[in-house]
Amino acid sequence: MATDGVTAAASPPADAELPTEQLAHALGEPPRSIRLFGSPSFFRLWLAQCASSLGDWIGLVAILALAARVGKSSPEAAVGIVMSARMIPGFFLASVGGVLVDALDRRRVMVFCDIGRGLVLATLPFVDTVAGLFFASLLLEILTLLWTPAKEASVPNLVRPEQLTTANSLSLVAAYGTFPIGSAAFALLAKVAEWLGGYGGLSALRINQESLAIYLDVLTFFVSALLISTLALPRREKHERGRIDLSRTFTDLKDGWRFIGTNPVVRSVMIGIGCGLVGGGMVVPLGPTFSERVLHGGPAGFGLLLTALGTGVAVGVGGLSAVQKRLPRPQIFTLSVLIAGVCMLAGASMSSLTPAMVFVAGMGVCAGSVYVVGFTILQETVSDELRGRIFATLYTLVRLCLLLSMAVAPLLAGVLTKASDRWFDGRVSLFGVDVALPGTRLTLWLGGLIIVGAGMLAVVALRQRRSPSAVHDRVLA
Repeated sequence: MATDGVTAAASPPADAELPTEQLAHALGEPPRSIRLFGSPSFFRLWLAQCASSLGDWIGLVAILALAARVGKSSPEAAVGIVMSARMIPGFFLASVGGVLVDALDRRRVMVFCDIGRGLVLATLPFVDTVAGLFFASLLLEILTLLWTPAKEASVPNLVRPEQLTTANSLSLVAAYGTFPIGSAAFALLAKVAEWLGGYGGLSALRINQESLAIYLDVLTFFVSALLISTLALPRREKHERGRIDLSRTFTDLKDGWRFIGTNPVVRSVMIGIGCGLVGGGMVVPLGPTFSERVLHGGPAGFGLLLTALGTGVAVGVGGLSAVQKRLPRPQIFTLSVLIAGVCMLAGASMSSLTPAMVFVAGMGVCAGSVYVVGFTILQETVSDELRGRIFATLYTLVRLCLLLSMAVAPLLAGVLTKASDRWFDGRVSLFGVDVALPGTRLTLWLGGLIIVGAGMLAVVALRQRRSPSAVHDRVLA
């Protein structure tokens, strides 16, 4: 197996056995109605992602509601235990999952995971213990850790290289644009459950709002599996798939990590996204407090800040898709990280809601660009044989950085509040302007500096970029 990891993303190995007619259909000129998606096959994959993402959001809300009900006297603890099941596998199994994705047929992996998630979910209405919900959530997360890198690694085989940015933008829309639809659907299901509850013949199905949402979630996963089963993915060489040598698992893991360490482009993306999330993730736990005590906007103000952030992400993703052919992607990636940090610093410096919303929206524009361009760079830079491991590692990094950020930020804000009160009496005067220094503002400033630092580290990594042959020599060394 070649280990250089650098190739044209959409071009399979020259000696691979390809389904010529299917591949020509997948990458040929699509009908005008779906030309935005690049190919009919990617359009089906996108529809599958929309279905499974919608089900994911509905299912997540339903599982949390179910956990709170099952927890009885300790609903918060029950929800926390169930949610921890969503975090644990990512730290221990994601990289191994990437090895499996690179070794097996990715279409079959995705179909198997969708069917498996549907079957696991179908049992949840009959689970009445927190331990049962924890175990089911654990299985769901393991299957998701296989499905996601398989999907990301397959995208370059379904669209041309120049269409990858648009494809990743559409994937982001499918992943997060379905959240408000899922939340609204869960709310509507309460009325539907009340109506169906009048039919005695359905009592065995335990019809209520949560169970109805879960049954709908099962349906979305089965629809996703059906759509993915029709994808025209190129066949990979027999020695690249279908055989899992457990003795080589750690060797394959080391190959993936070594490639990240020796390829400056991939390393810059990992640094930019990972460290950027450490800083940007601080907004989640500190946003409500900052809105109430610094911006004097209360809960409604925090909602407006989230709206500004989401709008900025949408503008960044949409605008980038429109002009992506003219952009040097590595430079746009690092510039977006740097500007995101500056916007966070500026937003945390504001004392009223409106200007803070402007800078938060700017941060959202840059965050959307970082996501789309970063994923596109990885898909273009990493060869098909390593792509599953790289994306599995990226998702592990994302989870770790977000968890670290959300856990540390409130503690750090408390420490900095005490230090500010002790040393500066909670405020300073700069150029005749009185500036309050609560711990939330100081922590958000630190987060902005971390993002700026991530952008500078990414710039340094890109300057060390070498030719593909040089990277190949380093990886083989």
